[in-house]
Amino acid sequence: MDPARLGRWWAEVLGVRVVYEKPDMVALPGLIFVRATEPKAGPNRLHIELTCDDLRADVERLLDMGARHVQTNPVPASIVLADPEGNEFCVLAPLS
Repeated sequence: MDPARLGRWWAEVLGVRVVYEKPDMVALPGLIFVRATEPKAGPNRLHIELTCDDLRADVERLLDMGARHVQTNPVPASIVLADPEGNEFCVLAPLS
């Protein structure tokens, strides 16, 4: 995992700035990315769910930024994506 690359990617996704960066650690407001010593094995330990105003447009923007599609869940309406390092997260349809 490249913490700098991943931290900057999530900063852009969330519309926040990187507040601290070293080669093995990047901090955003409320999130810190550190280099993992072992490859991912099994499900994520943390699952992020993003809310949005327009599910289709926001998923398209994230895919254009380098996310990849993992799964579509019809109920509740959400799309599972993975960030450039393979960490899965959901984008939730707007609440009515």
